[in-house]
Amino acid sequence: MRTVPGARWALGLLLAINLFNYIDRYVLASVIPKLREEFFPAGSTNVDAKLGFLAQAFLVSYLIASLLFGWLADRWSRWLIVGGGVIAWSLASGASGLAITYLALLCTRMFVGIGEAAYGPVAPTIISDLYPVERRGQVLAWFYLAMPVGSALGYTFGGVMAQHWSWRWAFYLSLPPGILLGLWAMFMREPRRGNQSSRAGRNGNAAKSRTATWTDYKAILATPSFVYNTIGMTLMTFAVGGIAYWMPDYIHTFRHGGDLDHVGFVFGALTATAGLISTLAGGWAGDKLRARYPGSYFLVSGWGMLLALPFFVGALFAPFPAAWAMIFATEFCVFFNTGPSNAILANVTQPAVRASAFALNIFVIHALGDVISPPLIGWISDLTGGNMNAGFGAVSLAIFLSGVFWILGSKHLGQDTARVEG
Repeated sequence: MRTVPGARWALGLLLAINLFNYIDRYVLASVIPKLREEFFPAGSTNVDAKLGFLAQAFLVSYLIASLLFGWLADRWSRWLIVGGGVIAWSLASGASGLAITYLALLCTRMFVGIGEAAYGPVAPTIISDLYPVERRGQVLAWFYLAMPVGSALGYTFGGVMAQHWSWRWAFYLSLPPGILLGLWAMFMREPRRGNQSSRAGRNGNAAKSRTATWTDYKAILATPSFVYNTIGMTLMTFAVGGIAYWMPDYIHTFRHGGDLDHVGFVFGALTATAGLISTLAGGWAGDKLRARYPGSYFLVSGWGMLLALPFFVGALFAPFPAAWAMIFATEFCVFFNTGPSNAILANVTQPAVRASAFALNIFVIHALGDVISPPLIGWISDLTGGNMNAGFGAVSLAIFLSGVFWILGSKHLGQDTARVEG
């Protein structure tokens, strides 16, 4: 089955939008020390927990609004929803730079989450209708390549701006490209839903679009692969959310690993390099092993997390610069699941409810994942007198359990995929 004409342009646009998505998210993490200085005078209490709530405010609004936009995307033009969301979050991000109080910044981050919710659950469904099932692992790996690269650019860009100019400019400068990308998305052509299903291929044309029913929605939760994958992604998101939010501040403040701009640059470079190689390799491995092992997407994801555990523990105790090598290895193993885990979601859900399925997955993995981990790690750090390693103990457990649940789900994937495709 061939790809749809214009698929590469659409993938390129969605990748560019996703890149700015993650740049915006992790600019905040890179300027935490500056926010601590500006908004919390000496003697303030529970500072780390309050800084953690900035990430939580974004994620709470993001996951709640995702359910609404996922439902709308199963019925309306997905490109218009994407374009409107990109413009909305860009405006809210620019407004973050205008915040003069902690509460004002908390509010702007909530509106950023609402805007990004119009994009997160929708974009993968467009890609699924542009590329056949045999290539989705690799194609979605390219799309989610924006996660490590955008995060790295956010760390680097935010750290440099905060060190040499002002943390506010890191948010101001994200506004113009977001507006332009949002306007471009509104002029893209909508692909037919279910265009790449095997049934459509046998008929010689695309499957007719239809409106989802309650039976379709109930079938999502009755699909073992969806359930196991969502549990694995939730635990992974808990771990990654805590590491991504606190690691630059942990290295700079608690481990004295260098100046803020140096830490942001090195951590960003390691994240980009490890994520770039690992994300593409994971998508390629999942697709290549699929013919021999029907549960390959689960196996690739699970073993990657189990291999990440010893490297992460080593990063907490190894001296610098050796700790940088441990951090690189951890990120390489963790990002290996990016393409395969999202390909599982696309392959085991019906096209009529695919956006809603992605939205439900987003809701669960964030509500029980990185909504909890940043403030929890900050709270444990405050409780133990600034011992961030104690908080990272919860991350270690999540990494291990994520790998276990992904491996357990591998036996269901072949049957669940065949049910959707056939």
